[in-house]
Amino acid sequence: MGLLDGQVAIITGAGTGIGRHAALMFAEEGARLVLAGRRIEPLQEVVRLISSKGGSAVAKSTDLEDGDAASALGAWTLAEFGQVDILVNNAGHSSRVRSIKYVGPEEWESVFRVNVEGVYRLTQSVVNSMLQRKCGTIITVSSYAALHPGLLGGSPYSAAKAASYNMMRGINAELNAGGVRACTILPAEVDTPILNNRPLIPDAEARATMMMPEDVAAAILLCATMPGRTIIEEIVMSPTQPRDRTHDLEVAAHKGAPSE
Repeated sequence: MGLLDGQVAIITGAGTGIGRHAALMFAEEGARLVLAGRRIEPLQEVVRLISSKGGSAVAKSTDLEDGDAASALGAWTLAEFGQVDILVNNAGHSSRVRSIKYVGPEEWESVFRVNVEGVYRLTQSVVNSMLQRKCGTIITVSSYAALHPGLLGGSPYSAAKAASYNMMRGINAELNAGGVRACTILPAEVDTPILNNRPLIPDAEARATMMMPEDVAAAILLCATMPGRTIIEEIVMSPTQPRDRTHDLEVAAHKGAPSE
């Protein structure tokens, strides 16, 4: 018997990094999974791995930057499975230009479409079903940058992740009495593909100090498997060992400057 037997879960950004590890952990606990992301090939690879171990998962290519597509993902899942017990809003997107002085509106809006609009539209598409069944868990991977904004995460990313964090807090204030609980994970540096969009891409030495995606995935699983009577409202995670990020911040401060 798995802790998630009979439950249906949507996980976004499930082809790589945190989402991939969360999908594998959820499958081991018996969840039926809808795995979403832009690129279908990595998702299908995760589905094959889960299926080879007797699990249940389907891949859905979804651009979470498109609000209508995000909403359609929830609607499709409800039509296909009849319920959504757990939603993991894991897909994230950061800007290449980090400074408020230089970031352009196109990049700013792109970050907000994925981290805020996509989260809002997908969550809204399943939350009424959760309320009808009087149970449901929504887990959103925000960021340490939501609490400690700055150049490392960047102005748009920090602001967007703060918005998603407060969205989850608002859900708890409004919907806990209806059986819906929202959990926010706020991790600092994790060695995932999103680091490749930084102005200064961390080298192997820097990555060796960071958390690994499975660390955050374990926190997601904890939130999902907690008895319905209990909610983990937020988990703040950071690497045990600090690292010198002076050069990272210097590069980020000038990325996108007119003289660059």
